[in-house]
Amino acid sequence: MARKHRVWFPGAMYHVTCRGNRKSDIFFDEQDFCTYLDLLEEARSLYPYHLHSYCLMTNHVHLLLETVNDPPTEIMKTVNFHYAIYFNKRHEQVGHVFQGRYGATLIDDLHHFVVASRYIHMNPVEANMVDAPEHYPWSSYHAFTSEPDPHVNTTKLLSNFPEPQKENYQKFVLGSS
Repeated sequence: MARKHRVWFPGAMYHVTCRGNRKSDIFFDEQDFCTYLDLLEEARSLYPYHLHSYCLMTNHVHLLLETVNDPPTEIMKTVNFHYAIYFNKRHEQVGHVFQGRYGATLIDDLHHFVVASRYIHMNPVEANMVDAPEHYPWSSYHAFTSEPDPHVNTTKLLSNFPEPQKENYQKFVLGSS
C-alpha cells in the first residue's frame, strides 16, 4: 500500500516527531545528543528551514520546524539517515534506529503553533524526567527563558506574547497564564 502524501508548501510548519525503533533509546549520552543537533545544522545548510523549538528525549525527538523551499522529507531524511549511520557505528549495532518514518503534523494556525511549542517543552516534565522544563538540558526551552540557543529562532514564537515576552512565554508553558 502506498504511503499517504503529506501536505507541503513553502513556509509550511510542522510538529515533527521521530521515535526509536521499538521505542528504544536513540540517545545514550551527551555525544549522541550533540551529534543529532549537529546533523540538524548540516541539513539546514542543504535545505534551509527555521527551527522554532525542539526537545531531544532519550527515545524520541520533537521538532517545531518551518520549511523554506524544501519539504520536511528532505530535511528529515538527511538528518535521520546520517544519525542512524553514526549511531549504529558508534554503538556497534545493526538495523533500524528509527521506528518507521518520522511523524509530521501540519501546524495550521498560530494557536496550534504556540501550543505545540508548549507541548514540546513540557515533554520531559510529563515523562517525569525533570520537575520543570528548565531542568532538561536537551530542549530549546532555555532559549525562551535565559540563554541563547544557536539551533532555534525564538522571534516568531515570542512575537505571540506581550512584553516581557520571555516571561509571558514561560508563564504560558508552565500553565500560569
